Amino acid sequence: MRSSLKSIATWLFAIFFTFGIALYQRITGPSYPISGKAEIGQQWIRYKLIRTWDGTDDAPVKIVVPDTTIRGEIVLRRFKSYDKWQTVRMERNGDTLIGLLPHQPPAGKIMYMTTLIKGDERILLNEHPAVLRFKGFVPGYFLYPHIFFIFLAMLFSTLTGLRVLFRMKNTYLYVWLTVLTLALGGMILGPVVQKFSFGDFWTGWPFGHDLTDNKSLVAFTFWVIALVVVKKRRENRLWPVIASIVLLVIFLIPHSVLGSEIDFTKEEKIENTK
Repeated sequence: MRSSLKSIATWLFAIFFTFGIALYQRITGPSYPISGKAEIGQQWIRYKLIRTWDGTDDAPVKIVVPDTTIRGEIVLRRFKSYDKWQTVRMERNGDTLIGLLPHQPPAGKIMYMTTLIKGDERILLNEHPAVLRFKGFVPGYFLYPHIFFIFLAMLFSTLTGLRVLFRMKNTYLYVWLTVLTLALGGMILGPVVQKFSFGDFWTGWPFGHDLTDNKSLVAFTFWVIALVVVKKRRENRLWPVIASIVLLVIFLIPHSVLGSEIDFTKEEKIENTK
């Protein structure tokens, strides 16, 4: 009875913990919109500034502003470039102001600041430029399984660590489940998603410095080591715990940080030397 309650408790904790990590990943990543509210003309305007776009057209920055006397403008330039700042006027469509950020190739970025204007009053919504990254469209039949298996791996990793610490049974099974789900989500579907998004299957070590790819590689390596050790010595507790901690630390790093991006300054230097 006690072991059953302990098993149920570890499952419940692992499930809620994984959901918490998923939420943390969602709201801390550089692709999560910048949102807030600003007062102009004695009225509050809520806004959301997008930071990722997978369409084939220009990226639309939309702000609902019912007051037709309020207009908007966006100051922008390419991220990591020698471009001069340019100003784009936001057009009105009903109660919404829309500004278009010029489309870039996958991994290209635009940095921008948005201002609302009413008469002589000007309100800058973001003092620090928002950075939007363009990417290719990823079909849902690849994207959603990728996300599912990645967080399933986090669930099994947490369960494995808890079962080892509480000296519960079937540790070897849970190590296997963690390795398999991590392989599916991170090492198989991850590169497929990367290919659709940015044109390359793998941009981590040894071919590049993409942190997302490198995180997957590090986590998978530690869990494979844990699997080999536990297979030889089932009572080993050290490596499953180490692998669980490594995966947790990796998940605490916001998603897409130091991800694929185009350095336009390098391209411009090459063009200037021709």
